[in-house]
Amino acid sequence: MSPGNFVTAAGGMKSIALVALFGIYPFLVSDYLLDVAFFFGIYTLLGLSLNVVLGEVGLFDFGHAGFYAIGAYTTAILNTTYGVPIFVLMPLSALTAGLFAYLVVSPVIHLRGDYLLIVTIGVGEIVRLALINNPFGITGGSNGVVGVDNPALTRHLPIDTSFGFYVLIWIVVALAIVGLIHLQRSHIGRAWNCIREDETAAMATGINVRAYKLLAFVLGAALSGVAGNIYASKMMVVSPHSFTFMESALFFCIVLIGGMGSIPGVFIGAAAISLFPEVFRGFAEYRMLIFGAVMVAMMVFRPGGIWPRRRTD
Repeated sequence: MSPGNFVTAAGGMKSIALVALFGIYPFLVSDYLLDVAFFFGIYTLLGLSLNVVLGEVGLFDFGHAGFYAIGAYTTAILNTTYGVPIFVLMPLSALTAGLFAYLVVSPVIHLRGDYLLIVTIGVGEIVRLALINNPFGITGGSNGVVGVDNPALTRHLPIDTSFGFYVLIWIVVALAIVGLIHLQRSHIGRAWNCIREDETAAMATGINVRAYKLLAFVLGAALSGVAGNIYASKMMVVSPHSFTFMESALFFCIVLIGGMGSIPGVFIGAAAISLFPEVFRGFAEYRMLIFGAVMVAMMVFRPGGIWPRRRTD
């Protein structure tokens, strides 16, 4: 067997083992631990969505919670007001979040580095404050929107258990990973990486830098809109307090901890963000102190992340 085939086979075995682990996990743990795994999946999906923007193209997006909120509120408002099924609202939430990203980012996409970062912070805060101010009386203000339905495969087969939501989120994560891997290997992924490494050189080779940057923002926002849809249906209530600047910062940390552009790295970063508080629940007063120290150590000793992407294209 050639080295290349051996590496491919080893990778396939690891994938099978990982799928088997996720398959048997629900039968070994309590509902509480299934809920922990659900939120691990939510953060993984959100990390993947931001990884498109930050990891693939190198654009600083510190307002990603705003797109997450758009997806969640689209689901909550249309479901509670008009009774639209959750699964029907999933692509609609993605579309709404992506369209919102296009509208707000299009005028500022030419900005670079810290300037774009500051603008995205503003976008995230504008969304949060707008939700609190209850425009047109549809967002419920600080109380949010309550009474969101659970998703249902059929009228008599709702997804309303910890096991059901665990399966749902990880199926969506798996589909997102397959799609993102194909994007990474496509001409779109190569263009994104060219822009990330040298925007001027990318422009000189004929790449439409503005269009590809906008595409990354729209796709990232759409994926976070899907996460918002699943989150809203699981919690059955959404409020502005779930979509703060701190949430955007945590999404940013997921990508940085794991490694920019690295899909396996997103798993590591999401685990650090979602499982860390559970492991150190007994040290609740010091969790953020420990987390901050870990982040500083990461930036000093592993600035590329725990599992940086090996770029061969």
